[in-house]
This record gives sequence, C-alpha cells and structure tokens, in this order.
Amino acid sequence: MSVGEVLPVGTGPGEAWAAPAAPAPLDATVEVPGSKSLTARYLVLAALAVTPVRIRGGLRSRDSALMIEALRQLGVTVDDSGDEWTVTPAPLRGDTHIFCGLAGTVMRFVPPMVLLADGPVVFDGDDAARVRPMGPLFDALRALGAHVDDGDRGTLPCTVTPPDAVAGEVEVDASTSSQFVTALLLVAPRLPRGLTIRHVGARLPSLPHIDMTCDTLREAGVQVDQPDATTWVVHPGPVRLRDVRVEPDLSNAGPFMAAALVAGGEVRIPGWPDTTTQPGALYPELLARMGGSCALEDGVMTVRGTGEIRGVEADLSPAGEITPTIAALCALAEGPSRLTGIGHLRGHETDRLAAIQDEVARLGGECEAGDDWLAFSGLPADGLRPAVIESYEDHRMATFGAIVGLAVDGTKVLNVGTTAKTMPEFPAMWKAMLRP
Repeated sequence: MSVGEVLPVGTGPGEAWAAPAAPAPLDATVEVPGSKSLTARYLVLAALAVTPVRIRGGLRSRDSALMIEALRQLGVTVDDSGDEWTVTPAPLRGDTHIFCGLAGTVMRFVPPMVLLADGPVVFDGDDAARVRPMGPLFDALRALGAHVDDGDRGTLPCTVTPPDAVAGEVEVDASTSSQFVTALLLVAPRLPRGLTIRHVGARLPSLPHIDMTCDTLREAGVQVDQPDATTWVVHPGPVRLRDVRVEPDLSNAGPFMAAALVAGGEVRIPGWPDTTTQPGALYPELLARMGGSCALEDGVMTVRGTGEIRGVEADLSPAGEITPTIAALCALAEGPSRLTGIGHLRGHETDRLAAIQDEVARLGGECEAGDDWLAFSGLPADGLRPAVIESYEDHRMATFGAIVGLAVDGTKVLNVGTTAKTMPEFPAMWKAMLRP
C-alpha cells in the first residue's frame, strides 16, 4: 500500500462504516499480515547493516510505507515491489525532510539515525502526531551531542542535527513510551563506542517491545547486555542481519480472536509462533480468563467462545496496545472489569483511555478512566445501544468499534479506513470472517 492510496468507499475520513453484526457462531480461518513492530525494526536494522537484506512477509501498511520512504530520504535503497523486499544500505545523508504521518515507529526510530547522517534532518507528521510526546527522546539525543530544534515543545515538528562526536552513555525517561529505548537501541551498534542506555523514569511500559528489539539486535550479531532491569549495554560492531521472515502481527490478530468470544464459535490464526516477544502473545491467557478457550497446535492458534464473556482484572502494562481490544470485551462482559498499568496510552495516536471511556458511554455503558486504569461496570441489563463510534484517527479504536458491532446491531465506525495504518484490508477481512 502506498502512502496516498485511495481508501474504499465508506471507510474514509468522515465516513461511517456499518460494522456488521455476527449472524451466527463463527467458523473462520484468518491469515493475519506481518507484525508492524517487527517490520519496522527489521527495516531500520537492514538500513544500518553491512550488506543488503531481504525481508519476507513484511507488513504492507501506511506505517510501513512511511518508514520505507523515510529510509529512502536518508539515502537507503528499498525495493518493495514484490513479496520479498530488498534493503540496500548506504551512508546516511542529511539535508532532507521526513514525513512521519502518525507512525510512532517513524517519529521515534528514525531521529536517532541522524546521529550517523552527514547533515540535519527535518521531521514532521500529521496534526495528531504533533501532540505525541517526543521530549524524552529529544533530551537523550541532546545528551548524546546532537542539536534538536523543536521550539521547546517536546513534539514534532523538529530538526535534528548530527553531532561532531557522540557520547557513549545516555539516560532516558521512557515512562510514556518504550519506543524511546528501542530507538536508541537500534542505532547503538553503529555508534563509535556503542551505547549504554539507562531508563530513569518511574515506570517502564511495554517491556516486551524492548525485549523484541534486543532479540532482533542479537539476531543481527550485535552484543547486547542487560546488567539490570533498566539498563542496556550495546557493544559497537557491524550489523549483520541475515534474510528475515516477519512473524504474523499478534496484536492485529486480537480483534479476530476476540470475535470468537463475542459471537461464539471458532476462529483460527495460522502462523502463530511457538515463542515470541510480541505483546499480542498475552491474548490467549487473557481470553481464556474472559470465558474463551485457546489452543496452539501445529502453528495454528484456535480460539473458541460461547458468546458469554466474563469480566476481568488485568495489568496490561506489558502490552498496552492490546487494551482497546480487551476493553471492547469488557464493555460486553457480564460483570465488572478493571484494566491497569495503561497510563502511557494517553500519549498514543489519541488519548486512548479518554477515547474508550467516551465511546463506552456513547454505547450506553459505564466506564471510568483514571490516570493509568479503566474500570467497566459491564453489560447493562438492557444491553448496549447502537451508536456511531469515533475512531479518533486511531486504528485500534476503529477495531474496538468493529468488535462491539458484532453484538450491537446498527453500530457504525467513523473512518474505519484508519486501520490502514497497520492492516489495510481490515474491513474486507472482518466481513470475510463472518461469512458462513
């Protein structure tokens, strides 16, 4: 998918998509595209590698297209014309502009690459990107010797100018996003002295994403040590990333898995890895606690449900991105639920805690949002009422609406096409799942 691709009728900005209700228990196999998180990490490491890298199964989405274009602006050659992409590294050039859209991976992972460039780079993005927190990463880049001009806002737009010399140690407060640590980790092996990174904030959300980054670095032959829970030591050296295959995106599998609990029946997800650092790996345990059953056999994750959903208490700090999917189930559950450890979601594509609270209320349910938690009263006695769900330009709020729509006939989702950020074919995949 290209950055400017036209969306299907009924899915664009300002348009309301009729979320289909489930006509019967499900019996579907859903092929989920590649992981957004792994695709972004592999693209960056391939750009920093010593030889060309082939990437198989990379996710085609708006975020991926923006990352590929960002790398091209830095002088890297990316051939994504076929099913296998080839990334050919080159010395990184500056004196260019990079448009980040609303891709957190681009706006966080690419600025540290400017430490290796030969001139300044300007970064900007969508209007919603201009309010996403960037200050801790900017401060870390300044501590490493770069000049960052952001007008003292701590957000995009900004200009990053590479330093004459790069420090070998840095502190960063990643309380609002683990991506700040990942961004520094990815560029670290190419720095003259490597890099020691210390997280200094009160909390560290989405730790599996940092583990994923360390695993991909080690896969590329980079030595990464972790002397304690909040310190990473990356040794300098070449990035020798071999040809890679991207795992299916387990977070994007979540709405389809949740559908089995809402509608009853069975949904199968092929290609589920035996071991993974993806946060979506938490889904089977959570869905089982909410009344479903999950079984992995021969690489296929099978989720079964009865249409009855139990409330749950869960700490989602390791995997905040799955919160909107679990929240949709909590809104439909018999009994109360409480999700904690998710304060960092207030700085995502939208303030997801406020968005979930508002949309549950729009449906006639009760949800209270705290600093880092959501509390749900569960399904009202007379059920939820159909409503037009606002997506807030947030792909996971759009899928939140689709999940609710399975049980609440007449639900609509504004701009469901925002799912193109990570899953361009979502509306068609969702309808195909419901076919008898």
